[in-house]
Amino acid sequence: MRDLVVSVAVSAFIIIFLYQPVRVEGTSMLPMLKDQDRLFINKMVYRVEDIQRGDVVVFLYPHDHSKSYIKRVIALPGDDLRIDHGEVYVNNKRVVEKYVPVGFEDERSLPETVIPPHDYFVMGDHRSISSDSRDFGPVERNLIYGKAAFVYWPMDQAGVVR
Repeated sequence: MRDLVVSVAVSAFIIIFLYQPVRVEGTSMLPMLKDQDRLFINKMVYRVEDIQRGDVVVFLYPHDHSKSYIKRVIALPGDDLRIDHGEVYVNNKRVVEKYVPVGFEDERSLPETVIPPHDYFVMGDHRSISSDSRDFGPVERNLIYGKAAFVYWPMDQAGVVR
């Protein structure tokens, strides 16, 4: 009985404070993450380090906090962002996005804007079908609750999220 209690307590601690299993719903993060992939998100990492450009984050959808989204961070607070026919520029430098394969780009543009303090601009890797900050605006820091860490299902896709 003692071993069961300890196991449950340790599992609860890990799930509540460190890692949480989630399921991907949708295809906006293809080819990295597919619909119905299962992964662990690190819920603790942003308590000890800053969010970085390129991180794949999980956050509460700004217009309905009962929904969670998973997207890639493109611009940080204070960054100057512009999208010109699908080409992303941060602080007047073109961003090389190796995670967006040919055929997944789009031609959308966004006028130059400065990302507000405490906000992050996020986009899906499958740009032509992604609902992201181009549609709902930057995401407030307090809505971001985890960083995608490791895909565990399906087994042939298992590995670290990059």
